[in-house]
Amino acid sequence: MFLKRRLSHAQGYLGLGMVAEAEAELQQITGAEAEQEEVIALRLAVLHEQRDWPAVRQLAAELVQRGVADAGVWVTWAYATRRADSLEAAEKILLTAEQQHPADATIQFNLGCYACQRGDLEAGRARVDRAIALDPKFKALAATDPDLEPLRAADGRADCQSGT
Repeated sequence: MFLKRRLSHAQGYLGLGMVAEAEAELQQITGAEAEQEEVIALRLAVLHEQRDWPAVRQLAAELVQRGVADAGVWVTWAYATRRADSLEAAEKILLTAEQQHPADATIQFNLGCYACQRGDLEAGRARVDRAIALDPKFKALAATDPDLEPLRAADGRADCQSGT
């Protein structure tokens, strides 16, 4: 009961943008309960809101090592790694994630962004096109994502899809 209540409060605070209060609720969870995946995942969300990229990177890597199957954890790990370390390190993470989640549009989209930032516009276009084919919502994102500016400039178009 205690854990469920603390998690509910922390989620509520986080949803309201009250990050410090959410963190305070999570700090009340100790011992074995603090090591449960749902607690760690919420702690990860708090750290993400705080933009503590080294801590996000470490915690997301821990969740992946524990075998958390969610592709979003891989994406979070890569996102934080890019900010705390490098684009190259983040790309390696997502290339590994792609093996486990080959049909995840977010992984494909981010790999497309990374390719564009490396100057490989052909690979970037292919990845972004694949993301859009998997989930059409990425078409609008492709039109505005700053990482894809080199691709848009090369194409002279607002979107990134080739041939459509």
